[in-house]
Amino acid sequence: MASYHLSVKTIKRSAGRSATAAAAYRSASVIACDREGRMHDYTAKRGVEACFILAPDDAPSWAQDRAALWNAAEARETRSNSVTAREWELALPSEISDAARIEITRAFAAQLVERYGVAADVAIHAPHREGDQRNHHAHILTTTRVLSAEGLTDKTRILDAASTGGPEIEAMRGYWAELQNRALELAGQEERVDHRSLEVQREEALSLGDTLKAEELDREPELKLGPAANAIERREQFAAEAEGRDYAPLTQRGARVHATRQAKTMFAEMRERLELARDAYAEAREEGQGHVGAGLAALRAAAGRQAKELDQDEIKQRLARIAGRDLGADEADRGAGANSIRNRLNQVLARDKPDPRQEQQRKLEEERERLRQLELERQHKHDRGLGWEL
Repeated sequence: MASYHLSVKTIKRSAGRSATAAAAYRSASVIACDREGRMHDYTAKRGVEACFILAPDDAPSWAQDRAALWNAAEARETRSNSVTAREWELALPSEISDAARIEITRAFAAQLVERYGVAADVAIHAPHREGDQRNHHAHILTTTRVLSAEGLTDKTRILDAASTGGPEIEAMRGYWAELQNRALELAGQEERVDHRSLEVQREEALSLGDTLKAEELDREPELKLGPAANAIERREQFAAEAEGRDYAPLTQRGARVHATRQAKTMFAEMRERLELARDAYAEAREEGQGHVGAGLAALRAAAGRQAKELDQDEIKQRLARIAGRDLGADEADRGAGANSIRNRLNQVLARDKPDPRQEQQRKLEEERERLRQLELERQHKHDRGLGWEL
């Protein structure tokens, strides 16, 4: 499932970091830092799929040399607390090809260069072999000064100022979402990403009357596990798979991430099956079937292909499990969110009509009552004939 992530960080001397070390690590290369007098050698690092530098058209030729570029960035700053580089960290969709991931990353970096006049050093990383295999990502280091024919000049204050930095980054977040969604569409994928907060997305869903989508978005943002917790959870996942048991998170962060992902998966399956049910109901009605027949067709579509082999009770039990509830827990569920999901299901499946089995049972009870009254009347007549009636 495609997910959105874009974060912006700074490389600060006050934190003991340098642009030369950051660039060498992300590109798995070696850079001799003139200011520190140190050699940063990360050539043993694995998992770097592509590296390239983009710069303005009038930039000096040395800007394409990674060591020269970042040594120049370090030399240009004179204070002990200077920010020497800015890092844009991007999550890349696992659903698209390697070439498409490189293409959209290059497009985003090119926009940074054009918009702010900086140089951008791009490194695309594959998922770590012990981590989540969907975790394709990119690191883009940009200079904090405009790069022109004269070299590194003015600071990019538009990204530093409180009044302009936030809107600028939000604009770039939106652009990154557009690039991903375009690539997902070209790849024939239905998944889409959204850079907006969950709260904003939920309000929009409610305004459009999509209560199921609103409920799906009524959750906390997914946490980032971090290297240590991720390694622990991955080892546990492999162990659970090898032993044929269900995976149970070992860390608190892992449990929260797992719960969030399960909820997203459940809602995605629910939405898919509701759409199948809606289509099946509409098709059955167009074919001339009544509400009951169309409703059963919708139930079978929601329950899956095996529904033809199931009776009515089994179909309803399966549909109930899709909604994440027990059929016998209606009262306990009231007010806890399940009721709104149930109402949504009822609307989609047109189950506001009487259940045919309940109608049959009602008629049977009426017939029994009628027969009982006839028997009582016959008995009264018999008693009167014997003179026993009071």
